[in-house]
Amino acid sequence: MVKAEHFPEQSVAAEERILKAATKIFREKGREGARMQEIADAAGINKALLHYYFRSKDQLFERVFQESARLFFFRLNEILQSERDIFQKITQLCDAYISLSVENPFIPVFIIGEMNRSQDIFISNMFTATQSRPDFSIFRQQLQAAAEAGIIRRVAPHQLIMNILGLCIFPVIAKPMMQFNMGIGEGEFMALMEERKRLVPELIISSLKIEKSE
Repeated sequence: MVKAEHFPEQSVAAEERILKAATKIFREKGREGARMQEIADAAGINKALLHYYFRSKDQLFERVFQESARLFFFRLNEILQSERDIFQKITQLCDAYISLSVENPFIPVFIIGEMNRSQDIFISNMFTATQSRPDFSIFRQQLQAAAEAGIIRRVAPHQLIMNILGLCIFPVIAKPMMQFNMGIGEGEFMALMEERKRLVPELIISSLKIEKSE
């Protein structure tokens, strides 16, 4: 067993360096492709110290996932609970979902894999660990109010949210297949995803908005 006194560098700063290095490598190589020695080298520490903080790669990955999810849920709730109008929120939600997927491609892939293994346990643990969950209540109220005011067509909030998620996140989940089928490289795929930050909200908003001539 590794004892604490063997490592003079035990500090919050050391753990932060590990998490920063691990996040970068998991983003590039995913959970399966990453190696603990590689993470230790990137963090500037030896492998024994890395294992002192995190006993296994799975434990380290879960911590990175939780930190990334916590920051994203905070951003998501910031958008949902703001005073922005419904069209601004849709635009910012699309931007947030696409940015999260592109910057952290391991997150949607990991979520799908874990839900297929143990859906209820995973979802409960995720929201417990991050101490947050998206609150769509104000968003739903705004949709209803905009429909009643004749600004948008009536839409089921759950269907709208699923449309946003599917259009924003699925391309990253299916990235290898899409790159192969379309014959495009990494740079072109990233450019397409950046363009989707504009195209997806335009598509969703145009399907909702009632033109004055109608």
